[in-house]
Amino acid sequence: MKATATLELLWTPSEDKIVGSRLWDYMRWLDERHGRKFEDYEDLWRWSTSDLNTFWGSIWDYFDVRADGDPTPVLQSDAMPGADWFPNTRLNYAEHVFRAARPESPALVVLSEAGEAREVSWEALRQQTAALAATLRRLGVKRGDRVASYLPNRPETVVALLACASIGAIWSSCSPEMGRTMVLDRFGQIEPKVLFAADSYAYNGKTHDRAPIVEELREGLPSVGHIIHVPGPLAAERPVRWRNLMSWGDAVSGDAELQFDRVPFSHPLWIVYSSGTTGLPKGIVHGHGGIVLTHLKTMSLQHDLRPSERLMFLASTGWIVWNLQVGALLTGASIVLYDGNPAWPDNRAIWKLLDAYGVTHFGCGAAFLTNCMKDGLRPREFVALEKLRSISSTGSPLPAEAYRWVYDAIKSDLWLASISGGTDIASGFVSCSPVLPVHPGEIQCRELGVAAFAFNEAGEPVIDEVGELVIVKPMPSMPVFFWNDEGGRRYRESYFEQFPGR
Repeated sequence: MKATATLELLWTPSEDKIVGSRLWDYMRWLDERHGRKFEDYEDLWRWSTSDLNTFWGSIWDYFDVRADGDPTPVLQSDAMPGADWFPNTRLNYAEHVFRAARPESPALVVLSEAGEAREVSWEALRQQTAALAATLRRLGVKRGDRVASYLPNRPETVVALLACASIGAIWSSCSPEMGRTMVLDRFGQIEPKVLFAADSYAYNGKTHDRAPIVEELREGLPSVGHIIHVPGPLAAERPVRWRNLMSWGDAVSGDAELQFDRVPFSHPLWIVYSSGTTGLPKGIVHGHGGIVLTHLKTMSLQHDLRPSERLMFLASTGWIVWNLQVGALLTGASIVLYDGNPAWPDNRAIWKLLDAYGVTHFGCGAAFLTNCMKDGLRPREFVALEKLRSISSTGSPLPAEAYRWVYDAIKSDLWLASISGGTDIASGFVSCSPVLPVHPGEIQCRELGVAAFAFNEAGEPVIDEVGELVIVKPMPSMPVFFWNDEGGRRYRESYFEQFPGR
């Protein structure tokens, strides 16, 4: 971490923005409830990583997590691997999503490059989730069974995830642009009982047929008993004849009461995957409780997302950022789903949508911003973006010149956050804070509760030197385990062998 006193200052939050932030409210709550005062964000971070039990217990209390059982001890064992969080509790991710419902605003705003624009109310989301959960139960899906998705960034995908979570089934997703081999390398490991699949999708002004690939997936996944078909743009032009097919319309028809199976804190919520560059992709398992706590903390305190605000993150359903985007529902915010190429028919398109649909928080890959910069785009010349107050950039480092372009070409009063996290924790390691200034080429801070350091080859912490990112203390959203990893060998090799004991 560099001293920032002499660095170029691009933006600093006003006093009103600071005291109006969720982070400031949390700090005020800590003072009132626990008598804890902090000089600044760094002071708060030091406490959050030195007293894990009190910090994560305070997150549980501040967000009023609903669960059965006793939330103490917070951390039964701090071993890595083997950390045991909230061992005496039972909760459900989907229950926490719907308890945040705000009828005055939509749950989902649905956009696509084909021009689709509609809203899904919280009540409609609840009704479809309840109906689908009842259907899955009728198909024999129960707690611990795996359910796979081969769907684009559509509302049906969100419904399917929430329905699976509500009954304690384990969700796993690949995006439809992924080919047969890549998908089978992932889903073949987990033996899903049901597959959600789209027959086609649109991207970059073209329609892509996926019906033949889904048929191959069906043959390559003998565990799949049923396919639930979500119609794509080609569905009306030709029949789909997959075996044991159920239409989406049938799957969400009828009335049902939404029930939540409260599961142990570490019960698997979803399986996500490593890149697979060195052998088969690793099936990374995250638990219900770890994701609830971490996404509440990250989206509310780090990103300052508030109820009834709108978040759009450009992400495919095979990228962990999609999971994080859905996690924004835990805050009571609306999520804006965009299905397609954000630069189609030109790179002005997504900026017009951000303006037209009142997006307050926009997330994208750093490459998207740098490409707009290289193309000489100046969004402030054709849109007002009055409600947009933050942009989060991830996926790769954001160059300093791109920081300057954002403030010059988009909006001067804007919180630009370069963030870095990963599939491993479904969140950020180093991220953003609404109470800190923005300097070009600099990530604002380490996330609360994340004991992140740079180590040299000798395993020593270093500053202003190139080093290896190392997390020296456990987090609730660290992987519970890897799927099909008997004895945890691949898990230990992936995270704990380079710096033993750290």
